[in-house]
Order: sequence, then structure tokens, then C-alpha cells
Amino acid sequence: MSLRRATFLQLIASSLTLLLLASPALAGTLVLEGPVEQGGLVHGKTDPGAKVTLDGRAVRVADDGGFIFGFGRDAPAEARLDVVFADGSSTHRDLKVAARQYDIQRINGLPTQQVTPDAATLERIKREQVEINAARGVDSSLPFFERAFVWPAVGPISGVYGSQRILNGEPRAPHMGLDIAAPRGSPVLAADAGTVTLAERDLFFTGGTVIIDHGYGLATTYQHMDRIDVTVGQHVAAGQPIGIVGATGRVTGPHLHLGLNWYEVRLDPALVMGPMPTAQH
Repeated sequence: MSLRRATFLQLIASSLTLLLLASPALAGTLVLEGPVEQGGLVHGKTDPGAKVTLDGRAVRVADDGGFIFGFGRDAPAEARLDVVFADGSSTHRDLKVAARQYDIQRINGLPTQQVTPDAATLERIKREQVEINAARGVDSSLPFFERAFVWPAVGPISGVYGSQRILNGEPRAPHMGLDIAAPRGSPVLAADAGTVTLAERDLFFTGGTVIIDHGYGLATTYQHMDRIDVTVGQHVAAGQPIGIVGATGRVTGPHLHLGLNWYEVRLDPALVMGPMPTAQH
């Protein structure tokens, strides 16, 4: 190789090095953590300023690039996650959503009045569901969605997510949470910090009910309480008492029902709670 050609190649290499050093780092961070399965809550991390969509639905992204999304009980087997970064580049993930098997219980021969509520009761149920949906649909910028939860009560798990009863051949709504058979009168704690968006003492199905918004569409629901000690709009800390375990609403015995939502999507609390402690907080 001639000296002139070698010098020319060295100049090109030096120019490329300077260009790379002067260029900003390429955008493109996308990290996902959590179970990609029916009922699962997934935590994501991307570049600040990025825009995220799940199957075309906009996902709220925090200033630090954090975001969450979830899959319902009967979510389809595939989902598409798209990210557009601040520099205009983009990426996507084709997600395979794992299917689950749920407990199905068939009960026949029940009196009709136990299976089909009367017209007045149906109207009440619809009215209360509108209120519940509004409380769960809050889209706030509270920063608590990225933190770990604490158990709101301690006791045996007496009901699991996704199970369903078929009464006299008619499918009932699936059970969309965890039932904790804690002693009646024991404290119910907020699973995380947030703002109370619903505090009702006498709903038809769920009795004493509290919903807490933790930000970015994540909310927890506490049902069947005998007493409620918080009000709508109140800020609560993680582990703060919000009421006591009871047996209000349509129940067969005292327990706490714990629900978890990403907006209207009902998630499985068991997938995010971690091991239950052996003693109350």
C-alpha cells in the first residue's frame, strides 16, 4: 500500500471517529419486566419523551420513561407494543400473551331469585357500576405506580382470580381479584400510596368498598369492609389503615376482596403482591 493511500485511509478513519464522538447516543431503550400473561401487569422503561402504544392504544409515559400496561383475564394470545422515540426513530415488540386455565364451578337447581335479581336491583347494580368504572378510570400522574405493594390484610387465600360460577346454566361474572380470609374487624391497609377515588359503605355486591388511584391507570379495590375510615379525595400512604375487614355486600363470610386494575382492565393481584407475611403489619 502506498504512503499516500495509507494516509488517505487514516484521515477517513479519524473523520468517522470524530463524527461518532460528536453524535448523540442513539435512542432506543425498551425494557419490559413482569408477566406477559392473562391477568399480568407489565412495567416498562423507555427513553424520556417517547410515545408508547399497546395495540394502538396510547400508554401514559412518565417523565423518566416509566410506564405500565396489563392484560385482562381473557386477553388474546398476541399483542403489539410500539414505541416512537423523541428523535423520530421507532421500534416495536410482538408480545406473546400466555393463556391461563381458570377454575369453573357449575351449580344447578338454585331458586330463580338467587340467580336473576329483580328489576329494581338490576337498576341499582347498573348505577353503582357506573360509579365504580369512573373511579377506576382516573388517569392521574401520581408517581406510585412503579412501587411494590404491601398486603392490605393477612390470612388464607379463599378466592382466586379468574374463577367463575355457572348457576343454573347461566355464566356469572368471573371473580376478578383475591379473597383474603382475614379475621372480621382486622385492619385493612392501603396496598400503596395514592388518592381515594371511591369510598362507599353499602354497594349491592361489594358492600363497603374503597378504590385507590396509584397513578398511570393503576388502582386497587378493597371490598366487603364493615367500616371505612377514608373519604374521596384523601391522600393515603402505603400501609395506612383505611377500614376494617367485614362481611358486607353479597358474601358468605367475612373476608377482604382485593382487586387490581389498569384502567378498565382487571388484573390478578397475586401476580404482583409477592409472598404474604405471616403476621399483620
